[in-house]
Amino acid sequence: MPEVSAKVYPDKRVSRRAKIARPVRVRPSDPKDDHFEDLPVSVNASKEGIYFTSRRKSYYTGMRVFVTFPFSSPHDPMNCEYVAEVVRVEELPNGKFGVAVHLKMSMNYSGSKSGA
Repeated sequence: MPEVSAKVYPDKRVSRRAKIARPVRVRPSDPKDDHFEDLPVSVNASKEGIYFTSRRKSYYTGMRVFVTFPFSSPHDPMNCEYVAEVVRVEELPNGKFGVAVHLKMSMNYSGSKSGA
């Protein structure tokens, strides 16, 4: 039986991923990027990152974004917002894109890291 070749990405993860489908809110943090608010659903997450799918074509590797995860409503005091960086964008079937973001810092607590 022949093996199916697939794209292999170096595994830089520190924490294990959990399959979790939760709403996410993503917004660009750099003023040079056109403003948008994307509301995808996560595919999996870890302490350091989130992977989600989106129909938006505007994501690119190295893009800085604000990520709220999990997201319920704009005024929910339980929202946790992070500064994150897009580390991978994959083109998927049906016009979707897989986006992996690395969580850099939580915006909710002064100076705290996402893993703290």
